[in-house]
Amino acid sequence: MTLLTPRDEQDASSIILDAAAKGTLLSLSGNGTKAAMGRPNQTDASISSAALSGVTLYEPAELVISARSGTPVSEVVRTLAEKGQELPFEPMDYRPLLGSRGEPTIGAVAAMNISGPRRIMAGAARDSLIGVRFVNGRGEAIKSGGRVMKNVTGLDLVKLMSGSWGTLGFLTEVTFKVLPKPERMSTLLMRGLDDRAAIEALSQALGSPFDITGAAHLPSPDRQGARTLIRLEGFRLSVDYRLNELRRLLPGFEAADILEGRGADALWQSVRDAAVLSGNGERAIWRVSTAPTRGPDLAAHVARAIDAQWFYDWGGGLVWISTSVNGDAGASAIRSATLAFGGHATLVRAPAEIRAQVDVFEPQADPVMALTRGIKASFDPAGILNPGRMYAGL
Repeated sequence: MTLLTPRDEQDASSIILDAAAKGTLLSLSGNGTKAAMGRPNQTDASISSAALSGVTLYEPAELVISARSGTPVSEVVRTLAEKGQELPFEPMDYRPLLGSRGEPTIGAVAAMNISGPRRIMAGAARDSLIGVRFVNGRGEAIKSGGRVMKNVTGLDLVKLMSGSWGTLGFLTEVTFKVLPKPERMSTLLMRGLDDRAAIEALSQALGSPFDITGAAHLPSPDRQGARTLIRLEGFRLSVDYRLNELRRLLPGFEAADILEGRGADALWQSVRDAAVLSGNGERAIWRVSTAPTRGPDLAAHVARAIDAQWFYDWGGGLVWISTSVNGDAGASAIRSATLAFGGHATLVRAPAEIRAQVDVFEPQADPVMALTRGIKASFDPAGILNPGRMYAGL
């Protein structure tokens, strides 16, 4: 397959305009670290943002950073860290799950709305994304948003592009609001809770006024190895106070361990990247969002139907589930669970033949799909950008 690497936005516009005129189907990518996600699509060429790299604006005092879409996430993180700042939504790194190499790009973070455990406090990537530049399927260069947070009237293209998976346009630059890095991070660790008790404790913590920035539960077959995690960040004295108050608030957490330093960082990184389930590369991985209190019921529903392992993030609102790749890789059981308990599921990892046969993303109701088709036709009338990546025929 031909790989096209535009040097700038004008070059990208020319490539896409020519592809639209010829009906050339394009696969959009950064460095290809997440190429195995989504539905496998049949395209004629690939357009990569790898050559569009570099931070274009950084104003630490204004808490804003802009970078070309092909800029490695690690470069953005390093640039921010030098000024004691960070991306607030803690973007996940999919490489452990997918077994891919290379450097994830900041454009992919925006295009796929990639977030991590801190989403429960800071929101998703799309909530920090305040500006984009992209080329649509007509070859037109579009700028939306800016370098400050403000209310807008009309179509919010920034939010629309985030989570569109490259089906509406080829991102060339993104702008994010950032936050200062916390002075201290501490984690309360409780062992031995079953799923329901753990989620109840996490719900109490999240409902408290103590600004929880991470809430996860890692079950264990014998329950004795189960770990329930509550993370607090901020100024040292504030963290001390909140730790003590949470211990008084939560039954059983009076004797909870306190984790800090590299061990705690590594543990939250494993939660962020779903490394808890990444060990067996032969199994499929699902990402299921639901109401936090419904998480244990949803997981139990799936486990009664198929062989499954799982853990919880976002206080139970995000359930990562590992299933066998046999048959439909658990699609029927998981879709049944989201129908019964609410939520939506995305197939993150599975062989290409399975991703071609089952719905990778939660199926949309007919009226919503009609709206989706209309938006796609408006941005990409020739249907050349990542065709079929999210939904068949779209």
